[in-house]
Amino acid sequence: MQFKTHKLRDAITFALVAGATSVAGTGVAFAQDSGQAATTLDRIEVTGSRIRQVDIETSQPVLMISREDIEGQGFSTVADILQNVSAVGSPAFSRASPLTANQEAGGSYVDLRNLGAQRTLVLVNGKRLGISTNGYQDVSTIPSAVVERIEVLKDGASSIYGSDAMAGVINIITRKNFDGAEVNAYYGQYSDGDGTTQNYDFVTGFSGDRGSVTIAAEYHQEDEVWAKDRWFSENTRPGVPTSGLTTVGQWGNWRRQGAAAADPWYAPNRGSDALDESDFHAQTNDDTSRSSDQMHLRTPQERRSLFATADFEITDNVRFTSDMSYNQRDSFRQIAGYPLQSVAVDAEMHADSVFNPVGETIDWRRRGWEVPRSTQSDLTTWRFTAALEGSFDVGDRYFDWDVGTLYNETDLKVVNNGNFYIPHVQNAVGASFVNDQGQIVCGTPEAPIADCVAWNPFAGFGTGAVEHSLDDPRVQNYLFKTEHALGGTETNSYFANLAGSLFTLPAGDLGFAVGYEYRKEQGGFTPDAIAQSGDSTNLASGPTYGTYALDEFYGELNIPVLADMPFAQELTINVASRYSDYNTFGDTTNNKFGFKWRPFNDLMVRGTYAEGFRAPTISNLYGGGSQTFTTNFHDPCDSVYGDARGNARCLQDVAADYRQLKQGFVPTDSRADQTPVPFTNGSNPYLEPETSESKNLGIVYSPSYVEGLSIGVDWWNIEIKDTVVSDTPNQMLFDCYVALIESRCAGFTRDPVTGIVDDLTYGYRNAGFTNTEGFDVDVGYRVNTDYGRFGLQWATTYVSKYEMKATNDEDIPVSQYNGFGSYFRIRSNLNLNWSMGDFAANWGTRYYSGTKDSCYADRCNIPEYQAPDTQGEVVSYHRVGGTTFHDLQVSWNAPWNAKVSVGANNVFDSYGPVMHSQPNSNYAYYGGYDIGRFVYMKYQQRF
Repeated sequence: MQFKTHKLRDAITFALVAGATSVAGTGVAFAQDSGQAATTLDRIEVTGSRIRQVDIETSQPVLMISREDIEGQGFSTVADILQNVSAVGSPAFSRASPLTANQEAGGSYVDLRNLGAQRTLVLVNGKRLGISTNGYQDVSTIPSAVVERIEVLKDGASSIYGSDAMAGVINIITRKNFDGAEVNAYYGQYSDGDGTTQNYDFVTGFSGDRGSVTIAAEYHQEDEVWAKDRWFSENTRPGVPTSGLTTVGQWGNWRRQGAAAADPWYAPNRGSDALDESDFHAQTNDDTSRSSDQMHLRTPQERRSLFATADFEITDNVRFTSDMSYNQRDSFRQIAGYPLQSVAVDAEMHADSVFNPVGETIDWRRRGWEVPRSTQSDLTTWRFTAALEGSFDVGDRYFDWDVGTLYNETDLKVVNNGNFYIPHVQNAVGASFVNDQGQIVCGTPEAPIADCVAWNPFAGFGTGAVEHSLDDPRVQNYLFKTEHALGGTETNSYFANLAGSLFTLPAGDLGFAVGYEYRKEQGGFTPDAIAQSGDSTNLASGPTYGTYALDEFYGELNIPVLADMPFAQELTINVASRYSDYNTFGDTTNNKFGFKWRPFNDLMVRGTYAEGFRAPTISNLYGGGSQTFTTNFHDPCDSVYGDARGNARCLQDVAADYRQLKQGFVPTDSRADQTPVPFTNGSNPYLEPETSESKNLGIVYSPSYVEGLSIGVDWWNIEIKDTVVSDTPNQMLFDCYVALIESRCAGFTRDPVTGIVDDLTYGYRNAGFTNTEGFDVDVGYRVNTDYGRFGLQWATTYVSKYEMKATNDEDIPVSQYNGFGSYFRIRSNLNLNWSMGDFAANWGTRYYSGTKDSCYADRCNIPEYQAPDTQGEVVSYHRVGGTTFHDLQVSWNAPWNAKVSVGANNVFDSYGPVMHSQPNSNYAYYGGYDIGRFVYMKYQQRF
């Protein structure tokens, strides 16, 4: 953009909203009054600092993903692009987790260093992305079409940006000053013929002497992939067909109330009317169900986005800038019909029910196969920023300033279907009779139940709409009620920043930045009244609503110490501090110290020490309690697998032959399984913030004798203290029965008959710590030859330690996670690209190192593992090997100003290993692995 003649014309280039970033190495030209050539200035602002400077290499490690890098890959969303950064950990909520039905289901969240997505801050043009009540920032709300580049700060930055920047910062920079128009189309699907993904976008804009406008629109759709269509998800244990069967089948079964545990259950004979005892037989595997037959492996979604950015020069030294965005995300998930068990909902079949085959009270089970459970989540997001920015001079010093506001609003609507309404179930299987008109009526002749529809749980499946079966529309309408939940958040922020240079030192200008920010977060989530009441088989939960506000002040100095000296071409120190005052827990101050030293031009040594914090979220503080069926639950008193079986504390509560029960109220056949009854998780209004210390020390070597080569190596360490942890059921029982901490036994009760834990409540608390460290190695090389231009980018993250403790009890050992489950020691990405004339090609590899996984007795290749990882305890593990996925894309620039690209992600159709711990998944497979070869085509037309 051309500014008019003014004494401050050069300084105006510094006037960007705080945190926004310009393209590295790109100058901005300005006309001069005398007709001289334009002056090019290269001072820019890089994520992690508010001070604009010429050198894009700072004391902190920043990965830049350019528009060219994005287009060279076969991934169509910002989330997929970021998920393949080597420093990014496992996805917070995998699309392979259809059992996840919280507010965040369907969104995409970035998790740096495997420290949790809530500890990674996401910015858009240097300003916060909206946050859910649980503290998650959904990057799927940003259309990929509008992205100019992405900067990934792999270091703590709370002193610059405030809460949540503990593991690092993702700054998404959008396209600006766009002239012309561009249309893109993307279409792809798995070679299995499913999971079709479509993306269509349009970008247009114009710029003039006084301003510019850029507008982008995008439509994105991803179809489902069914669990039954992949070998690793069709059964609980891949390769073992019977492992996916559950005794609560779609045919229904029963037995007399009070029957012994070993007594059989009886299932209906096919073709019978299931009214007499002779119509049933002892249940076999043919009468069971496989829940994966009705479950998504990859949940579908649909998004519509609109993004606009504009700037206007009001005067020669004041400019108005604004970003506006709209996003609508519709996501859907389906899981198998609810496995209804009469003993769990106090709905035994009455002896006087017309459908009772034996004329005495019976227990029964029936999966709601005809009406699978589903959740439709519709999230609408509005975001608006506006700022005035400019520059002024005092003497020969130039200063940049900006003041502005940010508003973000989300509106969530959730519709749940497929859960039984318990009071109606109790009526439907209660007493019933045949009236004078031959109709079956609930209740008794003396006390009929109005509007009730009697139900025979043992009839109907697979035979059409048999009257009074679950195929009967009247029964479905009576037993199932659609549940509606509403949620929303609102962010209001006001900010002011001032930056410039104070004076000149022998080594250069002393730069500074100061600023103030006010932010208010409010939000809530209100489940359907039926869910709140506990009258539905949907997990009960209470409403969440809360708000908090804060004032923050920060200051930053960039101090040049030495320059142009032997063994000190440059030595610069950067210090920053931020004071935050919350109306919830109080105040906190966080500081940062960094240095950058160039002993000679080819080598840079850098390091930082930074303090950080994460404030408790609205749900942490004000969330209503919610129920959940705990997976991988381990009861230490189980007489077969329990760690404390037979000890005095267990024998005080359970019988010597006690068995832990799983879904279906049958004994577990492994160390841990899903609970047959839900437990309750809640909030804590007295939580304090988490605190962190991060350290980074690295080198960047760019040898002058090898043009185009750059090598970076960084050591990093992050320790988080006073972590906000959800007290887990497993930890509570371990503390009670193994560690023998008496106070920990008060949070749960046991059923007096079966002995199982039938009621347990756990919540959030500040306790323990998390500590991780490792190394990042980055290699880049570009070279021009007679055969085209070649490029190499190789990024590797090696994690040397990841340990965690969720209690302050000194007697409890530290838990080791590194190299277990989805905590990979090594993630490495290698990209090779080539271009010549109108043709280009890109080859990428994505490597995950092997890990140790939980196992069953018949597949444990480390059956007696004992090491510091387990504090000496002998544990059975299964070591799985590393996994590599290969990607290929070929493109051609057509003469009609178009570009055509074809490619395949996971071109060799590789799969990862079976992982029975189900990391980030509901299947025996890591949720971040590819699920097959994905073939796609892209078309881009420029105007």
